[in-house]
Amino acid sequence: MPNQYFSKEGLEKLKNELLERTNVLRPEIAIRIKEAKEQGDLSENAEFDSAKEAQSINEGRIEEIRQTLENVIVISGGNNSGGVIVVGSTIKADAGRGPQEFSIVGVTESNPTAGFISNESPIGKAFLGHKKGDTVEVRTPRGIDNYKILEVK
Repeated sequence: MPNQYFSKEGLEKLKNELLERTNVLRPEIAIRIKEAKEQGDLSENAEFDSAKEAQSINEGRIEEIRQTLENVIVISGGNNSGGVIVVGSTIKADAGRGPQEFSIVGVTESNPTAGFISNESPIGKAFLGHKKGDTVEVRTPRGIDNYKILEVK
């Protein structure tokens, strides 16, 4: 699995999810399975099937989180010398529709509607390595936008 970029907050959130899944959900699902087994015939037991499916999903997510945590790179904005845009930078840019603020984050934390764009998205890739004052051409599915970088934090 390739390296995954996370903010300190995002990493904490992921660790908390792992704790929740292992310490709360896992035991709850085990109880559901035990209770369903006590009902008898498992071949037509919807509760048993549902609990086993929940167990499978939970265990898969636990393994996914563990693998992610093995390849984590913690990012933090603000310690960017030279003003070059890197993962963790927050930028203000304008493509002719008024200034927009973006934070460049790892894929797992991206939320474009909230201004958190992935370093692997077309716009995130285009901004990386640039500085304040640069104009960046971004190719998106809807066409080409030219962003003027106004600020880098």
